Amino acid sequence: QVQLVESGGGLVQTGGSLRLSCAASGSIFNINWMGWYRQAPGKQREFIATITSGGSTNYAGSVKGRFTISMDNTKNTVYLQMNTLEPEDTAVYYCTADLRTLRYWGQGTQVTVSS
Repeated sequence: QVQLVESGGGLVQTGGSLRLSCAASGSIFNINWMGWYRQAPGKQREFIATITSGGSTNYAGSVKGRFTISMDNTKNTVYLQMNTLEPEDTAVYYCTADLRTLRYWGQGTQVTVSS
């Protein structure tokens, strides 16, 4: 079992920045990679970024160059630094952890970007 708790969402103006955090606890030694997804109203959940236990990262094209995923292994926490935010980034952001045969999700944190 892995527990994921997100924080850091909120309301920000266009062009602003936010940093999301995801604290992992439980069987974290089994985690293969962690990442962020988001879901806007009326849309499917979409991939944003992932980071492996070795530090390799991958980004969706829509956020590449604006968002940065990082991991602090000492705190078992994954971050998503979001810069130059746009109204299209408004969504509930979910943290996820992959354990190869299982996938865990956090409860989500709302990000709202006003124009």
